[in-house]
Amino acid sequence: MTSVEERPPRAPLAGASRRWVRALPWAVAFVLTVALLPTTIVVLTADYGLNGAVAAGLAVAQAAPLLLAVVRPLRAWYVVFVADVAGGVALLGPDFAQRLPWPFPAPVLVGYVVLCLALGLHESRRTLLLVWLATAGANVGLGFAAPHGFAAKELLFTILGGVALLLGGVLRERSEVQRRLVEQETISEAERSRRTLLEERARIARELHDVVAHHMSVITVQADTAEYRLRTLTPDVREEFTSIASTARESLGEMRRLLGVLRSEEAHGELVPQPGLTQIGQLVEATARAGGPVEFSPCEHEVPEAVGLSAYRIVQEALANVVRHAPGATTRVSLSVPEPDGGPGGEHLTVLVVNGPPPRPPGGPLETGGTGHGLVGMRERVRLVGGTLDVGPLPDGGFRVAARLPLAGKDFT
Repeated sequence: MTSVEERPPRAPLAGASRRWVRALPWAVAFVLTVALLPTTIVVLTADYGLNGAVAAGLAVAQAAPLLLAVVRPLRAWYVVFVADVAGGVALLGPDFAQRLPWPFPAPVLVGYVVLCLALGLHESRRTLLLVWLATAGANVGLGFAAPHGFAAKELLFTILGGVALLLGGVLRERSEVQRRLVEQETISEAERSRRTLLEERARIARELHDVVAHHMSVITVQADTAEYRLRTLTPDVREEFTSIASTARESLGEMRRLLGVLRSEEAHGELVPQPGLTQIGQLVEATARAGGPVEFSPCEHEVPEAVGLSAYRIVQEALANVVRHAPGATTRVSLSVPEPDGGPGGEHLTVLVVNGPPPRPPGGPLETGGTGHGLVGMRERVRLVGGTLDVGPLPDGGFRVAARLPLAGKDFT
């Protein structure tokens, strides 16, 4: 068994959050050592008639290594196993009562069972099997020299040791399986979040293509028709407009090639023109038809298409969450462009979706399919235009989604 590779020392319950739990294995080992050490000496001297010095030496060798067993049970087993076998041989000399167990007295048996349990919590199946075979071999080998005959009760050392090894091994493997499951769930959750984020970004990129492509097409048409609409253009200016039109067409081609990579086969519906502020009213009507009263305050201010698209998707996801998680709740949707203090003209679009608590606890989601990816999608939409997002539950049991989308700064038009 010397070829068995030992693991780094680690006490049972070492990963517990509370200090007293981490100290529990050490406390048990200390109490057991303190209890077995004098008990073993008394039993070996008083009951078995063994010499005091020999009994003390055997007691120390059989009990003290239990402290080491907390972190290094295999090394402790080497010492205890040799001491137990030596103690059985030493008991061949004195004359003791036939009713007493041999070759392993009761204190020795208790210490060895606890040691086997510690082994099972640390070592591999192969090591545990070798330990049990060595235990059985020593027990049976000593049985041939039994002073009062060898009965079934003398096999308790092998039986109880094997049970402790099996129990410790089962507990260790169960703990290992649970740890791996937790690790796998953590990895899966991280991968799921990353995939959700990438999918939402790809979706935003596809939608922005439709927004930007419209403006690039307008630039191309205006540059191509400039010489027909403006009769006084010089040859140099005409050449400049021709270059602008050519560059715009090349940009559109590059965007379409990129779109071919980003667009998935299932995204057929995203080929249509992208929605904006004017379509939010349709979302409100659809939510109202689902059974929840909705109060809508539209915004008449003109906003960039990228901002309008982000606002539409945020409201769409927020209303979908209301339908799924708070059916029948009163909802308020507000779009506004506050006037700045320095003069006319708004600087940002405020999107506010607030719902109250549902009139009754829902028995299950009314809508199983989402429109996006929840808060991940909302945050990406807001980040796209350089805005801010504030979401969270309300004291009355409702929920609030508030987005602030700048109208200038990140201009995609």
